[in-house]
Amino acid sequence: MASLVEARDPYTGGHLWRVSQFSKTLAAAAGLPLRDIARITVGGFLHDLGKIAIPDAVLRKTDRLTDDEYAIIRTHPEVGYRLLTDHPLAFLVKEAVLSHHERPDGKGYPHQLSQDQLSIDARIVGLTDAFDAMTSTRPYRQGMPLEKALKIIEECSGTQFDAELAKVFVEIGRNGELDHIIGHSDLGIPMQDCPACGPIIVVKRDQKEGDCVYCRNCSYRTYIIRDHGVISLADTEEHGTPEELQPDIDILLIQELIKEAAKAIK
Repeated sequence: MASLVEARDPYTGGHLWRVSQFSKTLAAAAGLPLRDIARITVGGFLHDLGKIAIPDAVLRKTDRLTDDEYAIIRTHPEVGYRLLTDHPLAFLVKEAVLSHHERPDGKGYPHQLSQDQLSIDARIVGLTDAFDAMTSTRPYRQGMPLEKALKIIEECSGTQFDAELAKVFVEIGRNGELDHIIGHSDLGIPMQDCPACGPIIVVKRDQKEGDCVYCRNCSYRTYIIRDHGVISLADTEEHGTPEELQPDIDILLIQELIKEAAKAIK
């Protein structure tokens, strides 16, 4: 279900994986039990589920959103939770999906919850979601350097972000514990550059030398080069056909997340 969101929004390739891994790393550094870490990891992957209902004109807009468009974006937490309501395991990810845009100062959405009303899941995923948005490069803007993003988290500690979690996150960020996640779409696989759009092409772990991959934004066709473990793309100066551009699901990545989920529901 979560992968459908990235299929619609190519600008955020790898975002769900990164948020889940940032969340996992922060939860572990904060000393949470394994069961909680596993639940938060899965919640991080599903947090943006409601964006599947956002119109393309808003979801993929590269300019500043109008007030009306921003109001539409703000509906995605409640939409996501409604999509999960009848699922027997919805309780595992409810807080991450519904409340990741709430803030300790009560100025978040959709319910303006305050610090003492926010679950640990929402506080962690909210922080890591914002951090990934700051550090990710999009076709229309360059991602922030790590240190600049960490300073923003420090400045917003206690208002936008939980103060204790912000302190832990900044520490692990400066210790290099996030470097293998930033700018990646899977463990050891950095985002790849589309010749036209920038670093938004996702390479899956099971794809081999010579396999074709496509930019979901502009349809460019490239093929994979693997040189002593380093992945790069060669430009074909061609575009994929409609059949080639159909989105698919990264089964191996999902299987890893299922292993995490299993720890939370035993």
